[in-house]
Amino acid sequence: MRQKLVIANWKMNGDAASNAALLATFKSGINSKAVIVVCPPFVYLQQSRELLEGSAIKLGAQNANANAKGAFTGEVSVPMLQESGCRYIIVGHSERRSLFGETDQQVAEKFAAVCASGLIPVLCVGETEQEREADKTEEVILRQLDA
Repeated sequence: MRQKLVIANWKMNGDAASNAALLATFKSGINSKAVIVVCPPFVYLQQSRELLEGSAIKLGAQNANANAKGAFTGEVSVPMLQESGCRYIIVGHSERRSLFGETDQQVAEKFAAVCASGLIPVLCVGETEQEREADKTEEVILRQLDA
C-alpha cells in the first residue's frame, strides 16, 4: 500500500512568529501514519528547518527554478533548496501556471531537475474552471503529464 502524503503549503502568508506557532502546533498535534510535509515561504525555510529538527515532519519548497545557477534574479534553485534541508519540491501549482504563465514544458523541466537532484517532486496537475466546464479535464491532465 502506498504511503499517504499530506502537504501544508501556506503560500505567501505568515510571519516568523505565526510560522513558529503553526509549526509548534503541527509538532505537538499531528500523530499520523502519513508523511507530513510543510512548505513555508522561502524566507522561512531556515527557521522551519530549525524548528522541525527532531520531528518526523519533512520540509518542502513551494517552487524551484529548473536551472542550477545563473542570472535568474529572485529565483531559487533545486541545489539551494536541497542545501536548505528540503526533501520535497512542489512544481506545476495551478497558481504558478495561471498567475505566472508557467507552461507544461517549464513544469516538466523543473520536475526533471528535482528528480535529478534526488529530491522528491510533488507534481500538481489540473484544469481551470473553464476547461472543466468544457469537459476537457482528462485532455488537460494528460497533456500536463505527457510533458
